[in-house]
Amino acid sequence: MSRGLSPRDVAFYLRGRLTRQLTRLATARDRTPPVVPVPVDEVIRGDRSPQALTRLLEGRSNADREAAVARYLRARSIPFSVHRFASAEGSGENFSVDVGAGARVLLLAAHHDAVDRSPGANDNAAAVGILLSLIERLAAAPPSTLRLRFLFTAAEERGYLGARHYARDTQVGELAGVLSLELCGIGDSVVIWDAGEETPLLRTVGSALEGIGLARDRRYHVVGRIPMFGSDHRAFAPLGVPAYGFTLVPSANADALRHLIRRPVPFDTYHTPRDRGSTLEPPALALALQALEAVIGATAQAGLR
Repeated sequence: MSRGLSPRDVAFYLRGRLTRQLTRLATARDRTPPVVPVPVDEVIRGDRSPQALTRLLEGRSNADREAAVARYLRARSIPFSVHRFASAEGSGENFSVDVGAGARVLLLAAHHDAVDRSPGANDNAAAVGILLSLIERLAAAPPSTLRLRFLFTAAEERGYLGARHYARDTQVGELAGVLSLELCGIGDSVVIWDAGEETPLLRTVGSALEGIGLARDRRYHVVGRIPMFGSDHRAFAPLGVPAYGFTLVPSANADALRHLIRRPVPFDTYHTPRDRGSTLEPPALALALQALEAVIGATAQAGLR
C-alpha cells in the first residue's frame, strides 16, 4: 500500500479485499464445472446482440477478458482510447469510446473483470455486451447535443480500482453524470441505486423510464445504498458527479434490495461459479438496452448542466 493513498482509497482497497475473501469462502465447496469459453474470433464473427456478446467474456481469465474487449473494438473498427494504470493495488487497462458531440458527457460504465472462479456472465459480461451493442446502434445516428462515453473498466472487483484511476485522470467537470451497469441480464425491473437526494439526472432518468411505460415502484425503482454491493460509479460520486448504479432485478425481489439480508435473484448467482450465460434472460437484456436508449435521448434533450 502506498503512503499516498487517501482514506477513501484505503476504504475501497479494504472493501475489495473483503469481497475477495468472502467470495473464496462462499465458493470453496461449489462444484459447478467451469465454463469453456467460446473462441473470441467466433464471437466477433457472430451475432452482435447483447446475449451473443456476453460470450466475449464469459469464462475467461481477467487478462483474457481485458484483451477480448480491445480485440473486439479493433475488429469492429470502433475508435477507442486506452487508459493504463498501475499501482500497489493492481494494474490494468480501461477502454473508452466516445459517440456524439457536445460539451457535456454522459458516461456509461461496465467493468470487464470478474471474481475468481466465476464465469462472470451477469457480473459483468451482460453489461459489457449491452454497451457494445449500444455503441453500434448509436453509430448510425449519434446525438448532436450530448457526448456519450462508454467506459469499460478493469479491476472493479478490487475496490473500483480502474474507475478510481480513470476518475483521477479525466476532466470530471465535463460529466453530466455516470451510470455504472451491474447485473443487467436477469429481471424485468430497472433499479437505479445509490440515489440519495434528487438531482437533474435522476429526474431525467425517471422521466425517460416512465416514457417507455415503466411505472415507478413497479417496473423501475430508485433506492439508496445496497448493503455489500457496489460499482464503479462510486469512484465518481465523491468528486461531485451525479453517479448511480443501474441494475435489473425481478419485480418481486425489488424490495429486497433495500436490505439484501438474503440473496434473491439475481444475487443468488452473484460472485459464484453459477453465474453462467445460461441464466441470462434475453428480455432483460432487451429491456436494459431500451431503457438506456431512452435515458440517452432524454439526457440529450434536457441539456443537463
